Amino acid sequence: MRIKLNSIFVDDQSKALSFYTEILGFVPSQDIPVGEFRWLTVRSPEGGETELALEPNANPAAKEYQEALFVQGIPLTAFEVADVKAEFQKLRAQGVEFTTEPMQAGPVWIAVFSDTCGNLIQIYEPPEA
Repeated sequence: MRIKLNSIFVDDQSKALSFYTEILGFVPSQDIPVGEFRWLTVRSPEGGETELALEPNANPAAKEYQEALFVQGIPLTAFEVADVKAEFQKLRAQGVEFTTEPMQAGPVWIAVFSDTCGNLIQIYEPPEA
């Protein structure tokens, strides 16, 4: 068993695709029309086969869950980066709004930002090996 696909709910798939590719640097993978929505995935430019599905939050339960996490300041997911402080500076220069600036949390460094699509995303720098 392995993780091949993870999903996040977004309030606008086109806006999410732009943010995740143009700002975060992910690569488009799947973009298949499915009725009024799309099967839309992105993946890391560094390779690997894991994809992130940008799911429409048309389901009222999903929308309520997404909004509750955002209001409570809880990140929906986390992405690993090599240098949190450098990534923070780069993203901030591109207009990304952070709710938590780089800080040490135990052995890791973290920061949290809004993806403009209804989610808070954490970036983290793992401890040196």
